Amino acid sequence: MESHFVSVILCGGAGSRLWPVSREAHPKPFIRLSDGQSLLQKAFLRAAQLPQVQEILTVTNRELFFKTEDEYQEVNARNLPTSFILEPFGRNTAAAIAAAVLHIIDQRQDAILLVLPADHLITDQLGFAEAVDRAKNFAEQGSLVTFGIEPNAPETGYGYIEAEGNRVLRFVEKPDAATALQYVESGRFFWNSGMFCFKATAMRDEMQKYCPAIIEGVRKCLAQSRISSGKGFTQCELDAESFANVPEDSIDYAVFEKSNNVTVVPCNIGWSDIGSWSALSEINPADAQGNRLEGEALLKDVENCYIRSEERLVGAVGVKDLIIVDTADALLVAHKERAQDVKHLYAELKARGHETHKFHRTVYRPWGSYTVLEEGDRYKIKRIVVKPGASLSLQMHHHRSEHWIVVRGMAKVVNGEREIFVATNESTYIPAGHRHRVSNPGVIDLVMIEVQSGEYLGEDDIVRFEDIYGRT
Repeated sequence: MESHFVSVILCGGAGSRLWPVSREAHPKPFIRLSDGQSLLQKAFLRAAQLPQVQEILTVTNRELFFKTEDEYQEVNARNLPTSFILEPFGRNTAAAIAAAVLHIIDQRQDAILLVLPADHLITDQLGFAEAVDRAKNFAEQGSLVTFGIEPNAPETGYGYIEAEGNRVLRFVEKPDAATALQYVESGRFFWNSGMFCFKATAMRDEMQKYCPAIIEGVRKCLAQSRISSGKGFTQCELDAESFANVPEDSIDYAVFEKSNNVTVVPCNIGWSDIGSWSALSEINPADAQGNRLEGEALLKDVENCYIRSEERLVGAVGVKDLIIVDTADALLVAHKERAQDVKHLYAELKARGHETHKFHRTVYRPWGSYTVLEEGDRYKIKRIVVKPGASLSLQMHHHRSEHWIVVRGMAKVVNGEREIFVATNESTYIPAGHRHRVSNPGVIDLVMIEVQSGEYLGEDDIVRFEDIYGRT
């Protein structure tokens, strides 16, 4: 009988080296490439295009759930069953995989799991499918399988696997340049891709042997967690208090480097972990001067630069070897040789509490999104988009009033004791202290311009009374 084959997508991390496009609330998997698809969508399709995959289970932060679900709905043409494990905060990959393993075993003892990071890129789908077939055969025999990428350069940013055939000899840390060159020239070493395949029961047994505190901690957490399900859908929201007691470790350190039951599948599949702007730029074709562009740019005597602009025209004169990334609220300029050091800017912004480490001007919510267009002393202007059938919470603000102008669609508005409909080119006023709610009863996006005014305009000035997304 064929084993139940589940692809587990790990969607987390901050992607600090890809700031300012990657933010804490919009991490690396959600970055859109030049073809319009995000890295997360590509990971989903990579799994969905494998005929043996019967379900896709995603482990992600609970704040990213609705955003992840929206991304999947755009590309899930097969209507594959999807399930989610929602973490209150990250505890690294060992805890995430332990949760997936125990969750799946509770439903199917015979399951084989294919674990894929959400933020990697693979350009050879056929080669990937062949590698998965080989890995699945080893997994069915009880091995924990890792995918080793055949190196084409002495990269110092990756961990390596030394192997003899399919037998893993050892895992090694990120090497210096001279050591990496020796590894590549020897022909015995592969890049550690962070992709795995194994029987759920085999990984459970190895975790009980090598990291019992993690697997037992996650088991206790799952017993306290809330699970909901529907047709083709399951969601497990991990209990925060018990999840905080789970030790934090990577699956490599916790299991793979200790186990004697590890097999490697060498492969050459056009893999990249997109670990920096230099790596991401390589996806785009270069012009005659070696420049790679996304967005509108005007160049004069510019060589070997990567320029990405989401909204504005970028002009550059007489420069070379630069990375220029322009977003609505932040601009990055870096030398290509220092691309890895962008993470230090992110860390400093986070230490200062600067909101550009966490949010873009456009912030996604379960009901849609809002974009801050302008703000000043005692006022803020937003563009609000509410998805069809969606509703904001019934709420109240102590310190600000709001004026809503509908520019597209129809709004159903609760304003104090009144319930009214506001059509396109109409408006309504919400005084401070009034309970209010807006919902979209239509079949197209509701778009409003919101003008806030008051002595305090922070997002934490919200008292929620009712909320279908459980935020009261």
